[in-house]
Amino acid sequence: MKCPRCKEYDTKVIDSRVIEDGFSIRRRRECNKCGYRFTTYEKLELDIMIIKKDGRREPYNREKLISGIRKACHKRPISENTIKKFINELELDLIQKGEKEVPSRYIGEKVISTLKEWDKVAYIRFASVYKEFKDVEEFITQIKELGNEEQPET
Repeated sequence: MKCPRCKEYDTKVIDSRVIEDGFSIRRRRECNKCGYRFTTYEKLELDIMIIKKDGRREPYNREKLISGIRKACHKRPISENTIKKFINELELDLIQKGEKEVPSRYIGEKVISTLKEWDKVAYIRFASVYKEFKDVEEFITQIKELGNEEQPET
């Protein structure tokens, strides 16, 4: 690893810790030339292609998925740790499936069902983009369906 201060390649690891439920490693490093200490992270990289609705294929992008979920959860009572834990579990599920190509629909349905459990507003926000609502009527229909699900049956 190259030192960010002096650009020397001769650095050593002085501490390593497993983080994010074992999905990442945090390493403290020290440059052998200038003594500068810095932190690096190692994360599992998924080599999976996502098949989009229109048939296009693109590499799985963790940050893109997190960004979409964050937007849906903006100003909602859902912590960053909760989101990251869900992403880690989803990625583990994708690894265990053993597929090199996964339909975006599979990931979208996992996200939408989880958001529905977490927070109805976040669910509607995500659903409006994922399900491509065309007009206000589709919003109203979806909101009514959510309301009906919450009514206890008598």
